[in-house]
Amino acid sequence: MSSGAGDKAAGYAGDVDAATAFEALRKSPNAQLVDVRSDAEWSFVGVPDLAALGKEPLLVSWQTFPGMRPNEDFVRKVTGRVPAADTPLYFLCRSGARSRAAAIAMTAAGYGQAFNVAGGFEGDLDDTRQRGKKGGWKATGLPWKQS
Repeated sequence: MSSGAGDKAAGYAGDVDAATAFEALRKSPNAQLVDVRSDAEWSFVGVPDLAALGKEPLLVSWQTFPGMRPNEDFVRKVTGRVPAADTPLYFLCRSGARSRAAAIAMTAAGYGQAFNVAGGFEGDLDDTRQRGKKGGWKATGLPWKQS
């Protein structure tokens, strides 16, 4: 699911759901998943497991924990690990807000295929105000692991 041109006007390539991002990562050898959550989220909530694709997610925080201040080195760290500006990048956070901002920043840095994974890793809040059951990477049943 991609919301397409409307998001291009907003400054990035568009939104895709988690299943679409996983399929794109599977099909494109150079596509990269960039998880922009914090160290604490990676440790305590888990990370996408791309081992079956022969890949690992790139872990670069959009904001630094515990103060959740913007990571001033974000663009430099990503471009240092993904030098080709035509690389398809799929940005993932908890629910899709930080990853959207990251996709916009990387588009501004010259990366034309910067996508936001809408729903993120944990998805939206359900009726009991919990995440992980409604939308997102985990609820879609995509592979993930905890350290």
